[in-house]
Amino acid sequence: MKKKLIFLTVVISLFTFSCKDNGSKKKTKNTKPNVLLIYMDDLRPQLGCYGQSQMYSPNIDKLASESIVFDEAYCNVPVCGASRACMLTGMYPTKNRFINYNTFVSKEVPNAVSFAKLMKQNGYITISNGKIYHHLDDNMDDWDEVWRPYAFDKNDKGLAPTDYWQSLWRDYQLPENHEEYVKTGTGPAFEKADVPDHTYIDGILTEKVIKDLKKLSKQDKPFLLTAGFISNHLPFNAPARHWDKYPDSSIKQPYNNFVPENAPKEAITNSPELRQYSGIPRKGQVSDDTAKILIHGYYATVSYVDTLIGKILKTLKELGLDKNTVVMLVADHGYNLQEHTLWAKYTSFRITSKVPLIFKVPWIKGGKRSSSLVELVDIYPTLAELCGLTPPQGQLEGKSLVPVLKDPSKKINDYVFTKTANAFMLTTRQYGYTEYINLKTGKPVARMLYDHVKDPDENVNVVGNPEYAGIVKRLSGILHTKFKSNISGD
Repeated sequence: MKKKLIFLTVVISLFTFSCKDNGSKKKTKNTKPNVLLIYMDDLRPQLGCYGQSQMYSPNIDKLASESIVFDEAYCNVPVCGASRACMLTGMYPTKNRFINYNTFVSKEVPNAVSFAKLMKQNGYITISNGKIYHHLDDNMDDWDEVWRPYAFDKNDKGLAPTDYWQSLWRDYQLPENHEEYVKTGTGPAFEKADVPDHTYIDGILTEKVIKDLKKLSKQDKPFLLTAGFISNHLPFNAPARHWDKYPDSSIKQPYNNFVPENAPKEAITNSPELRQYSGIPRKGQVSDDTAKILIHGYYATVSYVDTLIGKILKTLKELGLDKNTVVMLVADHGYNLQEHTLWAKYTSFRITSKVPLIFKVPWIKGGKRSSSLVELVDIYPTLAELCGLTPPQGQLEGKSLVPVLKDPSKKINDYVFTKTANAFMLTTRQYGYTEYINLKTGKPVARMLYDHVKDPDENVNVVGNPEYAGIVKRLSGILHTKFKSNISGD
């Protein structure tokens, strides 16, 4: 009897242990990958990892060396609000949708499900840090948390967070510049202040992202975490030590500071964004000295943000999160630094539509690059596939880049589509074609064609050259068939 009792006790103990063990197995961590989105403002692909030597960007270059780098990535609208709307929704711009910086996704496509919202619906913790949607209060329910430096602080003006943010985002640190901003709503187009990295908005943002990474590393749920930097946007404000990385003698103006040969008048703007700042003439060229200091300031902001990105990636690795986190670095559009006499963005030249795009996927070998044509509407289906999520039916207009990530030699697009104002553009592997269209009649009023093999910097418009007549006919045909509804707004 005693032996039977001992045997029964052992069996019960083993059964109890087994049940506890099975219960613990049910509490294993979610295996879906995390996503860290490093979202840059106004960053042209002039980095070391893109074969350029003018700017100092060691941390982004290191990330690129471990990633898949896309050499031919393009935005769909070369202005922040509209470009971000395209990427977040996976939807193209049209005559009536995603037009300029003042785009509100929540108003223009209220039924669209952004990739952030899709992730949230599928159990992801979603945190929007910094500038992701252009407007702070656009689709706030996509996120578990929306945060920008200072925006949610109490203010003595009774302003809502989005309005308070608009009143302070230029973030001058020198007293005279701050005073001018407060009094007039403007200020200089650049600032070199002898302050630590954490002083400016992007430094504060970096500290928040690092804090979030430490908190998220203890969670059982996957996350989408963003670092939406406001640099390299005007004004070009950065700590002095980043300005000092570039001797004045190293700063050069672009060789093609001229209107392209045969370019229509529609192609050349007055660079209105730059004109908003004090010390900048309202018309015409800036002085050579001003041009050089603007270029210097842009470079300084790039190096400043590069340093901050290095801190974030270092933390990601120290926490062991790099083993299951997709890291994506992308810009909303490119930028003019006096090429073709132009500054800033919202133009119909390649330099404002081409962007850096870097993907680090833990289970895909990095250190590779792709010349495949890709566009920002391709980001959404890519993230959905990487995370094993089913996107909303009938919404996405891009293609997943996962086949290219696995094999960078693959080509998925024959052309990419970009729109700015009344300019509708197609970029192929060899050509950049633009039609300026009368939006009332739908008829072209001017055209441009650039042969990127012979003329990568787009200095000679060859649209009227008989040699290219067949190319013009073919690309115009694609534009008015494939993108007919985008032009008409139907």
